[in-house]
Amino acid sequence: EVQLVESGGGLVQPGGSLTLSCLVSGFTFNNLVMMWVRQAPGKGLEWVSSISRSENTKYADSAKGRFTVSRDNAKNTLYLRMNSLKPEDTAVYYCAKSIGNYWSSPLDAWGQGTLVTVSS
Repeated sequence: EVQLVESGGGLVQPGGSLTLSCLVSGFTFNNLVMMWVRQAPGKGLEWVSSISRSENTKYADSAKGRFTVSRDNAKNTLYLRMNSLKPEDTAVYYCAKSIGNYWSSPLDAWGQGTLVTVSS
């Protein structure tokens, strides 16, 4: 059974930092592009970042320079380090797996999400 379990969300002040984790199981993690997406209250899904099996990375403009995606294939874990957080980063963050190792590979599984709230 494919499982993706996010953790690490919480309440943080503007300018603060958080690291999200996504522990996966049930598939060959190290072969696939993985992504972080988020959904702000009342808004649609927004892609945040992707990482390939060779650890090449891509970021949305809103995340560039502040967020860092990484993966530990030995631990089957995906990470998102978020610095300089802004109130507009408030959202539920989801990790998602693709079906291949191309940037365009479709997604076929998601975690349950972890809530990040940036507020003073």
